[in-house]
Amino acid sequence: MTCQASGVYLRGRVASRVVDMTLTAPFRASRRASSQSDRTTTPGTPASRSWPGLVAAGLAVAAGWGTHRIWPSLPMLTVTVAFGILAANLRLLPASTRPGLAFAGKRLMRVGVVLLGLKLALGDILGLGWATVAMVIGVVVVTFFATQWMGRRMGLPGDQPLLIATGFSICGASAVAAMNGVTDSDEEDVVTSVALVTLCGSLAIVVLPLLRGPLGLGATQYGGWIGAGVHDVGQVVAAAGVAGPVALHTAVVVKLMRVLLLAPVVAGTAYSLRRRAKRLAAAQPGTSTAKRPPLMPLFVLGFIAMVAVRTTGVLPDRALDVAGTAQDLLLAAALFGLGSMVDLRRLFTTGWRALLLGFASWVLIAGAAYGGVLLTM
Repeated sequence: MTCQASGVYLRGRVASRVVDMTLTAPFRASRRASSQSDRTTTPGTPASRSWPGLVAAGLAVAAGWGTHRIWPSLPMLTVTVAFGILAANLRLLPASTRPGLAFAGKRLMRVGVVLLGLKLALGDILGLGWATVAMVIGVVVVTFFATQWMGRRMGLPGDQPLLIATGFSICGASAVAAMNGVTDSDEEDVVTSVALVTLCGSLAIVVLPLLRGPLGLGATQYGGWIGAGVHDVGQVVAAAGVAGPVALHTAVVVKLMRVLLLAPVVAGTAYSLRRRAKRLAAAQPGTSTAKRPPLMPLFVLGFIAMVAVRTTGVLPDRALDVAGTAQDLLLAAALFGLGSMVDLRRLFTTGWRALLLGFASWVLIAGAAYGGVLLTM
């Protein structure tokens, strides 16, 4: 039933996108011409327009790193996105920082996702055992499709149900950015999804450790629950680390198994969108020029390539450490950029349905992960 709901969603989404492109093409062409004219008359190169925002992101990353060093329980990525949200809503960022922050939120995020692949070795995943692997896949599938279904039932606009479902079911903001590579969603949909997955992931750091005792989970089970139910890798480390090294190791490996599912989920969505667009174009010849999403974004292919490199074992530990540090810094800068686009007043006044979906998806994945752990670990 969830697959049918997803199919209806995809058909409706493709149809609305094609109609939108057909009706608004003249206006978009006019805007592009105007934008090109502006660029030719605006002094400065793209690099000169981006540097204020990149400097602001660098300062935020340094502050996030320092905060994490002082309070290790606070993940650097969570801290930097919080800094971005606070800076934007306290009006601390001048307009000159917008180009650089937008560049960080999109381009630097993609490079960080590529480097994230170096954390994954297939041997570690297979070491979980087939029962645990099946459990993780089941949790991701249930959360991904059920969240979309709930979002559509709530009447959420645009790509919000898809992006929220991707972020909650796989790996937080990184997954949202990867899915945006094939959907090319509105900025508001992207930043809303990032804000929600960051908020709920941060709450998980505080709430889930308190539930370990009442739920009767041993170290291995608790680690599996955290890895299968918490969104960002840094948040998983913070939530699982309080239960000792066994729980932490299990949580990280289970979490990386979820990260590995990023590529097939993005590719499957892109393939579905392309098929729907092709069928609609065949039924309506005038829409044959509609842009189709890439079957696999280049940065997702880069992510897969990095997984393969890590699996071969050719890279020394020193190189992996450097790559891990670079990944953390790039993702932190990107999340600051995305956080700087979040309007909290608008989110809490007009985005209450998105908030409700975020909390519902958080409860859903935590419950599914708990049931899966009891059955398999």
